[in-house]
Amino acid sequence: MSALGKASGALKSVDYEVFGRVQVSHYFPNQYTEQEAKKLGVVGWVKNTSQGTVTGQVQGPEEKVNEMKSWLSKVGSPSSRIDKTNFSNEKEISKLDFSDFNTRY
Repeated sequence: MSALGKASGALKSVDYEVFGRVQVSHYFPNQYTEQEAKKLGVVGWVKNTSQGTVTGQVQGPEEKVNEMKSWLSKVGSPSSRIDKTNFSNEKEISKLDFSDFNTRY
């Protein structure tokens, strides 16, 4: 993944939590979020919470992290309804903490 960072300059990290009807399918985080993250080339994780939200962290080139933030805020899985998405701890990082994007349980 070091080539990922070198190719695009600044690396960013951001935590997120998605609110709404986002756990309608067991696969919201598992399938759709992972697919989108891998398509964009970002790394991190996603997890369903006991409060009915989806939370996680995304890391990668700033432009790709911003694309993932937009997807998390506006698109989500086909059957989800996103009411709001909170982003926190957004910062520039010197290296990626993850080598892939996966689901945590």
